[in-house]
Amino acid sequence: MSAFSLEPAQIAWCEELRTTAAERLRPLAEKGEPGYVNRPLVAALGELGLLGKLFDAGALELCLMRESLAYACTEAETALALQGLGAYPIALTGTATQRERWLPEVAAGRAVAAFALSEPGAGSDAAALALNAESDGDGGWRLTGEKCWISNAPDADLYTVFARTTQGAGPRGVTAFLVPADRPGLSGARLDMLSPHPIGSLAFDAVPVTADDVLGEPDRGFRVAMGTLNLFRPSVGAFAVGMAQAALDATVEYTARRTAFGGPLKELQAVAHQVAEMATRIEAARLLVYAAASAYDSGAAGVAKSSAMAKLLATETAQYVVDAAVQLHGARALERGHLLEHLYREVRAPRIYEGATEVQRTIIAKELYA
Repeated sequence: MSAFSLEPAQIAWCEELRTTAAERLRPLAEKGEPGYVNRPLVAALGELGLLGKLFDAGALELCLMRESLAYACTEAETALALQGLGAYPIALTGTATQRERWLPEVAAGRAVAAFALSEPGAGSDAAALALNAESDGDGGWRLTGEKCWISNAPDADLYTVFARTTQGAGPRGVTAFLVPADRPGLSGARLDMLSPHPIGSLAFDAVPVTADDVLGEPDRGFRVAMGTLNLFRPSVGAFAVGMAQAALDATVEYTARRTAFGGPLKELQAVAHQVAEMATRIEAARLLVYAAASAYDSGAAGVAKSSAMAKLLATETAQYVVDAAVQLHGARALERGHLLEHLYREVRAPRIYEGATEVQRTIIAKELYA
């Protein structure tokens, strides 16, 4: 790929993904129950080989997958992304035993994974997490505390859990654990939120974990979390770009045929200029996402900054574009079931999760002043 365009094979693959998402995945998504894991949809992603790509694809390929799926079926995109977010720490730092046990199950869509980092008192400030891992005296720990706003909870089959193993050490005292959902003392509850996929809380009542459950090294779990987020943040931007492009295409088609004040809306300068602004912002966001993904794949310096910039610009752009698209469509865009009504609900959350917009600005500023 050059700095400004995709290769023909990549373009063809994206078109194929859009078609597959529209024809095969969207019908499954429409049959799902909001707030619950859509296991037939996850299984279909596995059968198509898309979940398997999560663990051997580069950042750019991940971005192309997420953008293409988001354009035609946001539910499929989210199901894929959550499998990756929950299980990528295993691929990144897991032992051979951990990888052999869980990655084939996740890739096939038979096991649902979740990334359990946030807590009631540790959302944007992830290093402030308080889930306590107390030594059991035999080389293991007991996890006690709560996680909150966890995607795929309480339906997941396994959780990547970040807990404090050394008090008062900030990010250096956090350990990542692989915790199957059937561990004694682990329970969950659904949260009623503006989201098509399940989001819940998890309660840990002296949940046992051993050295065999550690991902990476004890007290180095924050590196696992940040390594995962540095990969997935640009692809959150790709998700946003896919939604924004769908909103733009719907707006171009609508304003070309809708008549008002004696002609099609596209002939009104206020409308045409608004659409041009939407298109320009989307293209800028797309290029920044691709650049961040390429930097990650090449091992370039400054990945944290470029990832933060990509997520920041793309998610803010998507919010702007979808809102503008609703305005240009008028009241019909707010009818239940309309594409833009759906996108208007979907587009808000990415500005918060995996690091809110304000967190991304903080990361960028720290890198600039380093």
